[in-house]
Amino acid sequence: MAHALVSSNAVAYTSGRDISQTLESARSQVEERFLEGGTVLLSVMDVLNRLLNSLESVTTTLDNKEASDTSADLRATVESLMALPVTEENRQQALVSLAHTGRELRKHVADMQETMRYLRTFAVTVKITGAGLAEFAGFAQEILERIYSGTDEVNRFATHLDSLDKEVKLAASFGASVSKGYADTVPAVAGALRDDAAKIAGHRKDLGVIAREVGAIARAVQSKVASTLSALQIGDITRQRIEHVQATFSLLEDFFAGEDGARLDAGARQRLQNVIHHLTAAQMSDMCTNFQRDSENVVKTIASFDHDMREILKLRDQMSGQSGEAGGNFMRALESSVSAAHEIVRQVDTASRQADQVSQSTIGTAAKLSEAIGNIRAVKTDIHYMALNTNLRCSRLGEEGRSINVVTAELRIFAGKLDDSADAIVNGLPALEAAAGRVAPATDAGAGNLGESLTSAVGNIRSAANVMENELKVLAENGREVATKISLLIGKLDFQHNLGEVLAGCADMLESVAGTDVADISDLAETIAPLDRKIFKHYTMVQERSIHRGIIPASEDSTPAPAETAKAENDEDLFADALF
Repeated sequence: MAHALVSSNAVAYTSGRDISQTLESARSQVEERFLEGGTVLLSVMDVLNRLLNSLESVTTTLDNKEASDTSADLRATVESLMALPVTEENRQQALVSLAHTGRELRKHVADMQETMRYLRTFAVTVKITGAGLAEFAGFAQEILERIYSGTDEVNRFATHLDSLDKEVKLAASFGASVSKGYADTVPAVAGALRDDAAKIAGHRKDLGVIAREVGAIARAVQSKVASTLSALQIGDITRQRIEHVQATFSLLEDFFAGEDGARLDAGARQRLQNVIHHLTAAQMSDMCTNFQRDSENVVKTIASFDHDMREILKLRDQMSGQSGEAGGNFMRALESSVSAAHEIVRQVDTASRQADQVSQSTIGTAAKLSEAIGNIRAVKTDIHYMALNTNLRCSRLGEEGRSINVVTAELRIFAGKLDDSADAIVNGLPALEAAAGRVAPATDAGAGNLGESLTSAVGNIRSAANVMENELKVLAENGREVATKISLLIGKLDFQHNLGEVLAGCADMLESVAGTDVADISDLAETIAPLDRKIFKHYTMVQERSIHRGIIPASEDSTPAPAETAKAENDEDLFADALF
């Protein structure tokens, strides 16, 4: 459509100024479209950088050594959990041993209680027998009181052992129930914890693989964007070449208005204008060819972004999906397993506290028994010496004291039996203390530490999961923004649509104005030399200079072409100014 419009109106262009106005419109469109495209490309580069930063954060979180340490802590906790049945079995055996030792001591206490009953009987008999003897009345009462005192000590002794026996039975009963449940619960819970930890580790590994794939694609897109930014210099080159064509027309008008142009007749002026039209048409045609080729490459590169972004979004969705539903299931499964483990730990903690109480009670009881044994021995000694004194007094009384003497002799014999029982109890006390130590060994870390380890391990895993979830949300947002920017970019950088047609229309219009034949201006070479130099000086590309010399040959006094080093410097400037 633009081509038809230009062709039909070509005859209307009667001056370079009119043509320059059309070129200015084309130049403005080139500048606007490429500036807009460059801005979008820079915004895509910015969001790609943020995407890569997000990926780096995700990768850092996945590679976090603390997460690995947490998994190791959880595995160590599982091993401790697996050791609980053996620990509880050992505790049960220690309680059985403690109960047996207590029962053995109880036998000796029963013997002492029996002995004390006999001693009370003999003491009462002494009191009755010596009722008629005034000197024995108070003495018999004193012996009886000492026997009552000893009986109280022995009964307290027995009470301590009975209380200990009840505690041991209670702890053993509860521990037996816990130990019985371990066979079903501990292996299953420990296995679930191990499986959950392995699933989480595998989940993190899968996320790491996807993150690396997203990173590789994103870096490839980043490289394409960088190369596209570099390729956008075609916009700056096109703009400059249009400006050079505009400058050519402007210089021609200035030349006609000057002294040298005034000396030319109408025919010469027309021939020079024809040559300039051919020159500008050739420059525009070459520029359109280059623009068509280079912008097409840009559009192809941009079009390839669409596939890359679909891959990034697909991988992003995979990561979000794994982090969302699957990741949530892993954490819920882990917390369920840990809840079951905590219930076991609570039972173990209760059993441990009871065992500790039994152990402490046993040690306290042993100390009290040792003290009670000392008191009983003292009572035995008092009774023995009282009975001995009674025997001596009875010997002095003769026949009158014979019956009392017989009874007190029995007192001495039975008081001696207290020593035998006391010795047996004293010998059994170390075994009682040793059994108490086995019930609650000093090296037992306790269920409390195990519970804390579980809580800590799961807390760390949840913290890492939360960090990962947040990082993946940021990654998803950046991925979505990249996709939006890329879609916008594809539309903005389709330079072939409208813009390429406008430039082609300008080239066709110049060719139409120029006509088919190039006028001969060889006779004007000397006159137009200043104009030739001024036009030639504007060029920044070798192609422009070559086209120029192909139409207007160099005269002897023309300025030499700039050195290649200058061209290289200008090209570098072009690249630096690619985004205007």
